[in-house]
Amino acid sequence: MNAIIYTTNTGSTEHYAKLLAHETGLPAYSLAEAKKKVYPRIEVIYMGWIMASSVKGYAEAAKRYHVCAVCAVGMGQTGTQADVVRKKNRIPVNIPIFTLQGNFDIAKLHGPYRLMMEIMVKTAGKGLANKSDRTPEEDDMLDMMLHNGNRVSIDNLGSALDWYRTRN
Repeated sequence: MNAIIYTTNTGSTEHYAKLLAHETGLPAYSLAEAKKKVYPRIEVIYMGWIMASSVKGYAEAAKRYHVCAVCAVGMGQTGTQADVVRKKNRIPVNIPIFTLQGNFDIAKLHGPYRLMMEIMVKTAGKGLANKSDRTPEEDDMLDMMLHNGNRVSIDNLGSALDWYRTRN
């Protein structure tokens, strides 16, 4: 394993990449930086943010590098959505996927993503708020939508770190 490469929008994925870099000793680069500093086809851990189950930057990273694991950061709780993310992004079954819950703050979103999430919060948030039998995961999602939320934590990286340590 040679590097951690990431794409971030609001900073959650970058924060996770730096935490993972600290724990593993691997250098972490944004995808743009990596193009100048990391040789093609070397082994990397790719970290990207989730939008509609798509891991931003994964396809580009997979074409350039040998992606050995994917850490996908989104609003869902850590460890959820892996099957959907794998299918949507066509991530081979031999590549482990670790889904990580990130932060949510509409004010930090850029471009069309901000508008899309404002609409999602109004529609999905209203639906969740009116739901009488919410699960704990749905309560957490609603809380993030209504009050923003900071869920980045080293604990969320536990499975990814376990995988890395057994591999190296």
